[in-house]
Amino acid sequence: MVANAFRWRIAALVACAITLSYFDRQTLPVAITAIQRDIPISNTGFADLQAAFLVSYALLYALGGKLMDVLGTRRGFLLIMLWWSFACASHGWATGFGMLMLSRFLLGMGEGGGFPAATKAVAEWFPASERSLAMGIMNGGTALGAVVAPPFIAAVLSLATWRWVFFLAGAAGLAWVVWWWRDYRTPESAIEAARVEASWFGLFSFSEVWGLVGAKFLSDAAWYFYLFWVPKYLYDARRFDVKKVGYFAWIPYAAAGVGCLVGGWFSGWLIRRGHSLNFSRKLALGLSAAVMPSVALVNYVPVELAIALLSLVFFGQQSWSTLVMVLPADLFPNKLVGSVAGLVGFGGAMGGVVFGLIAGRLLDHGYGYSTLFAIVSTLHVIAFLLILGTTRAAKLSRVPA
Repeated sequence: MVANAFRWRIAALVACAITLSYFDRQTLPVAITAIQRDIPISNTGFADLQAAFLVSYALLYALGGKLMDVLGTRRGFLLIMLWWSFACASHGWATGFGMLMLSRFLLGMGEGGGFPAATKAVAEWFPASERSLAMGIMNGGTALGAVVAPPFIAAVLSLATWRWVFFLAGAAGLAWVVWWWRDYRTPESAIEAARVEASWFGLFSFSEVWGLVGAKFLSDAAWYFYLFWVPKYLYDARRFDVKKVGYFAWIPYAAAGVGCLVGGWFSGWLIRRGHSLNFSRKLALGLSAAVMPSVALVNYVPVELAIALLSLVFFGQQSWSTLVMVLPADLFPNKLVGSVAGLVGFGGAMGGVVFGLIAGRLLDHGYGYSTLFAIVSTLHVIAFLLILGTTRAAKLSRVPA
């Protein structure tokens, strides 16, 4: 009973880290209009800032997964949280576009190891029947961070300069470090598994790895567009001010949090009802992908309905994300989960880089948000078909040496 309670405490602890991660990512998009008063930033420049974050995030996501397997979850997670907290705070000292881009690049380096560490912690502590719900709780931190960010940042901007947004975010990360070091411990079974040597390059021989990387590339191209561009869309196309963004922008992210929990719970419920792991994960993934095309209508409806559609899409996206992130733990042994999760996250971040750059340039060349919403409306469906084609069963019969 004590061990079971401790497992769920670990899930909450990891969820708080992911909350901070997504809060930190939202600092720039939500505070952008205030920052632009001091530092001129065009749509292309805004896209370049996000690309700086995502390029370093992608590279360190892949390497960070291996780092977690080498250092262990406890030490590895602590180091990356320290890095990204100081990097986030450094935005507050930026005096020009170049310094802002450097801070964004450093933030991506730190946050790149966050999800591999979180996935590894869940794999270490939870059995398959509970793993998707635990991942849903952890992934719910993405929504909580994004829900808290708009109203909190709006409040800070009403009382102080935009620089304090970044200073306070960095301080919160340092407080989490103390909590993590005090409370987290690695289970004995994971310590024994970590002693087994594993080949990182051997992972590329598996079609499942390529399928998950490709699917994450597509679906995260859409997700990072929503995450970084929806606040700006509300400013530019819907003529929101900072106060109105703070009032409305949290709603889709709240729906995303519900999606994390529902997707994880539903998949686990199917398993407990006697369905196979393969069927349970893929049915939940397919239902999540099915709601995503509705985002194509966002720019054609009144703003209240647009917020409702975005909420539905955010719900589906984070249900999807929870399930995709749990698949490495389903498919591979614990000693490789961090490495596989890192490669999958690398694919996702690169999808965000590519489509973010496309979005900024399309907007600066006269294409509207309707074109962008139409493109991203198709990506999850294609990603689901890719998973069906490459991951035939949520269980591997071979393990790379």
